[in-house]
Amino acid sequence: MIEEFLIPLKLSIKVAIVSGLIVIVLGTIAGRILSKKTFKGKIILETILMLPLVLPPTVVGFLLIVLFGRQSILGKTVEWFFKQPIIFTWWAAVIASIVVAFPLMYQSAKTGFRGVDREIEDAARVSGANEWQVFFFISIPLSFNSIITGSILSIARVLGEFGATLMFAGNIPGETQTVPTAIYLAIDSGNMKMAWLWVLSMVLISFIMLIFVQFKQK
Repeated sequence: MIEEFLIPLKLSIKVAIVSGLIVIVLGTIAGRILSKKTFKGKIILETILMLPLVLPPTVVGFLLIVLFGRQSILGKTVEWFFKQPIIFTWWAAVIASIVVAFPLMYQSAKTGFRGVDREIEDAARVSGANEWQVFFFISIPLSFNSIITGSILSIARVLGEFGATLMFAGNIPGETQTVPTAIYLAIDSGNMKMAWLWVLSMVLISFIMLIFVQFKQK
């Protein structure tokens, strides 16, 4: 019973760590660039980046299947590189999690970078700092609370991801079954005791993460 409980939990944490790190890096960089740059088509690009936040998870899952399917160029390239399709692997769960969590990280990072006083950044440039030094030693420290908040909310979103993961990665015990999909299967099979254990574990983890966010914001 303990092993049955831990397997989906371990996979969820594994997926959350890998996808969370990728989302934090990509979201922070995108937030920095788009908070400072103005160009034609920016509104369209930002709308596309934010779409997964409002699209039904099944739509996201469907689009990922089409994008990484064996008939698509991207799908064929990935299959050639990994020697197998990426669909119905734990990497599919990582990709689905990245897509649905990215908007939260991006929006939070962009808000943080917009709040940085440009005069401080310009003063660093005048003193001889290059753009990377300004980014790492000025912009990030001054936006740190927003970046941390976005990071925690993104990881929490990853831990709760269900629809897109179920469609794209499946619900294979020991392979792609995360806690949300395991809860679904447990309820469907009448195993309410195990379902409750997973539900309580997710509530506890999410509660701790949100409490941390509240303290950081204050």
